[in-house]
Amino acid sequence: MTVEPGTAATPALRPLLRAPLYEAIAERLLSHVVQSDLREGDKLPGERELARRLGVSRTTVRQAIVALQTQGIVEVRHGGGTFLRRLDPTSGPLAKVLDRRNRLPAVLEARRTLEIPIAALAAERRDAGDLAAIEAGLRLMRDEVAAGEIGLEGDGAFHGAVTAAAHNPVLTELMDRLHESIAETRSESLSQQDRPPRSLADHEAIAAAIVAGDPPAAAEAMRAHLDHVADLRLFQIYPAADTFDQEPVPDGSAPDRRRRLRAAEEDAR
Repeated sequence: MTVEPGTAATPALRPLLRAPLYEAIAERLLSHVVQSDLREGDKLPGERELARRLGVSRTTVRQAIVALQTQGIVEVRHGGGTFLRRLDPTSGPLAKVLDRRNRLPAVLEARRTLEIPIAALAAERRDAGDLAAIEAGLRLMRDEVAAGEIGLEGDGAFHGAVTAAAHNPVLTELMDRLHESIAETRSESLSQQDRPPRSLADHEAIAAAIVAGDPPAAAEAMRAHLDHVADLRLFQIYPAADTFDQEPVPDGSAPDRRRRLRAAEEDAR
């Protein structure tokens, strides 16, 4: 068999392997457990509600729950729902979520460093095509939020359009390199109760300043938006050690559970 030059399937041109969607959803469920301070015996939201909030099918949610059940993290009671069975910070799945939590503040710091000046440049340099792309991102997010979704795709499209409008290839490259980490902060933020419509309102303010060609206003609107993104419970899951000494709490309360979970995490290091 003769193969024409340049047509052979080299490793670089083979399809990319991606982790199954249910694995990502399983991680999101663990993030919910951590953010909500759930403990053994607490009930998770139902499959239908999880599917709606996460924007995936109930089949995918069910696969994620089965994966967590196999790992001994949750227990499924037929006709009763899904309950947290074990919360071990040394286990692989939860350790990964905690590691991501530890990186999120640094990622947010990088976002401030890059995206605030990007918004100002976008207001100064945007053209008609940029404004159309920004509006398309807003429209997509509006549709997602109206449908009860978290608006993640529209959020990404909007921020991507703002970055492109800055017309700075180096900044675009830096944002591309940070894409996966930044997407995590967006996902964490948008997954919080009532956050999608608030984020959409922030985007509307940023877009208005860019359309008006007002760099200072665009920078301030982006700064305010990132302040809202920073208001993540995942950032404050474990208060500083001295906080525990200053604020005594009854045994079994949420801060006390955090203290015990943090101690277990440190013992595992």
